[in-house]
Amino acid sequence: MATKENNIQKEQNQPKGKVSYPLTKINFILMGICLLLIIIGFWLMTGDANVGNTFNAKIFESSRITTGPIIAFLGFVLMAFAIIYRKK
Repeated sequence: MATKENNIQKEQNQPKGKVSYPLTKINFILMGICLLLIIIGFWLMTGDANVGNTFNAKIFESSRITTGPIIAFLGFVLMAFAIIYRKK
């Protein structure tokens, strides 16, 4: 009998109102933007490789060795920011 009374008291002590979730809509929007940056960065790094004895000079393009990795890295770093961001 005492346990029923304790449970009732616990339920009454619980605050009623709006439920607060750790991630909000803005967090998911920011994470989506970061995911898009990561995908774009990896897409910029793709391309043809050297095949057989032929040399492909496109493997040294700036978009493949600098721009793509920088954009992908920024996406990963900003993803951490997007997760911990709180609107004031």
